[in-house]
Amino acid sequence: MDKKKILILGSTGSIGENAVKVALEHRERFEVVGVAAHTSVERLAEQANELNCKHAVIFDEAKFTDLKELLSSKCNPGFGNEALIEMVLRKDVDLVLCAIVGTAGLLPVINALKAGKDVALASKEVMVMAGDLVNAAAEAGNSRIIPVDSEHSAIFQCLQGRRHDEIARIILTASGGPFRDTPLEDMAKASWADAMAHPTWDMGPKVTIDSATMMNKALEIIEAGYLFGFPENRIETVIHRESIVHSMIELVDGSIIAQMSNPDMRFPIQYAMSYPERFGNGMPRLDFKDTLQLGFEPPDIAKFPSIGFAHEALKDGGTMPAVLNAANEVAVNNFRKERIAFTGIWAIIDKVMSAHEVKPQRSLKNVLAADAWARKYAEEICGNLR
Repeated sequence: MDKKKILILGSTGSIGENAVKVALEHRERFEVVGVAAHTSVERLAEQANELNCKHAVIFDEAKFTDLKELLSSKCNPGFGNEALIEMVLRKDVDLVLCAIVGTAGLLPVINALKAGKDVALASKEVMVMAGDLVNAAAEAGNSRIIPVDSEHSAIFQCLQGRRHDEIARIILTASGGPFRDTPLEDMAKASWADAMAHPTWDMGPKVTIDSATMMNKALEIIEAGYLFGFPENRIETVIHRESIVHSMIELVDGSIIAQMSNPDMRFPIQYAMSYPERFGNGMPRLDFKDTLQLGFEPPDIAKFPSIGFAHEALKDGGTMPAVLNAANEVAVNNFRKERIAFTGIWAIIDKVMSAHEVKPQRSLKNVLAADAWARKYAEEICGNLR
């Protein structure tokens, strides 16, 4: 059996670390050709050496010398965006798993898809910023985008073998985050540590804060629209505290199909890496000998306006999703530095979206210009809120 040759971009983050675990557990099926990280040079080198990678790229040029010294002689080091692009274009790569946080994954994903590489996508911002352009790149390269997020992986699995006209709606589940039962007036006083206390998932800082504001779900709504080709009025969100049902679809006859498992990111990561195959593993199974409670409730849109922002951005299309994403990244960064209150994150996003004049996603240059404008304007608003 030929091994599938994989790149893991963002290998030192939460998703990347789990992808490394899956690869190590199934060495007979996967060969990790290369890994890439932003600044965590020591961990990157450890991963590259353990996986016997041919390539390792650190985005931060200042860490390149350290990377060279830490890598085995069999691994080629690189730094910066150019080295990242060169790595994804290599002929000995079958699948690029992109788990880069933020917008830095956009260029490598588009280049990989155009070159005919399948992409296992964990970086929400890629589809949110430029979903039309990413889909066009996949079509041009005859490539597949396989979602890694647990919710989108669930929808992807539920849709297998079904025609588009059989689907009435997509239903994304959300844990509700750490503030699901917190009054709005108390949320205004929340600290970074309070927002980082996620009740279910173990994730990186950015995703955890986005979960606290429900912006994580907002980005998933937009991503689902681009991934699966559904308008915003056919994508819904329900709060499911147990995080056992990862998402659902409703068929036109009213039947609901759900995908369930224990909340462990290795499940969707393994499926994305192995697709279209599926094979066993040693991960914990749901045990129906014990009582299993599954609860569902509607989200409080007034308390968590992120959901409304997402539907507005997906409906407007064009550059608006990129603007929403950029404003959120700036706001989260300012909250982390204690420059604004937790609820100020929503205020900033609202102001930036209200001021934006939507343009079509004609080119990557167009999208990046909207992103840059939104970041600059969001910083100005943050300064006024301090």
